[in-house]
Amino acid sequence: MRIISFNANGIRSAASKGFFDWFGQQDADVLCMQETKAQEHQLAGPEFLPAGYKAWFRDASTKKGYSGVAIYARREPDEIRTALGRPDFDEEGRYIEARFGNLSVVSFYIPSGSSGELRQGYKFQIMEWLKPVLDQWLASGRDYVLCGDWNIVRSRLDIRNWTSNQKNSGCLPPERDWLNGLCADLAEEADAKAGRGWVDAYRALHPTGEDYTWWSNRGAARANNVGWRIDYQFVTPALRERLRACSIHRADRFSDHAPFTVDYAGPVA
Repeated sequence: MRIISFNANGIRSAASKGFFDWFGQQDADVLCMQETKAQEHQLAGPEFLPAGYKAWFRDASTKKGYSGVAIYARREPDEIRTALGRPDFDEEGRYIEARFGNLSVVSFYIPSGSSGELRQGYKFQIMEWLKPVLDQWLASGRDYVLCGDWNIVRSRLDIRNWTSNQKNSGCLPPERDWLNGLCADLAEEADAKAGRGWVDAYRALHPTGEDYTWWSNRGAARANNVGWRIDYQFVTPALRERLRACSIHRADRFSDHAPFTVDYAGPVA
């Protein structure tokens, strides 16, 4: 099973830069996209749907050309979900889930707080609200793969300029504490009752890796690899043993983010 997560920063822009040509060669089972920045009717052309795939979208309804998530899959899911019950989050197009038997694949786009205090405050609200949802999923007995742009780094290994970003959104100590509180990098650290047990696929495969998935468009950040790792695949503990390999595709610049691919042993479900 191969799953790719990618923040497109505009699906039409990414397509014009060859993203779907690349994707069509990846033999992926599922693609989770964030920041489609489009409405579904604008994506009806074949240039947005590689042969052999079907696509499902959750567009932002509050502001067109904003946010938006999608899932592409070769196998039709048993069910698609697009709402978690919080209208302000759902209507910004930040969640879509595809269910294949006992496996759920989710495309998430967690809010950024970089535009100012108002949005940072909203980000903290979403984090607090989302925690019990994630706890419930962790304890549900279902297998989950949570893909997406979480707009938070976990540690010094995940950002080039650690010290200078301690007061910047995405690297704030409370944000990191929240995200790390969800994760169990070692199996013995898992505590489902406390909501701690999500496995960071990249970190499980590369315990000391220092790779990034996003680079600012300012200056020469990408050329100098001054990046952040904010795009993840978090999986439930039962999937830890199925992790086989992962990669971050930097060779092509489809977006300010890079596609993040994870290979799992076994079929989709």
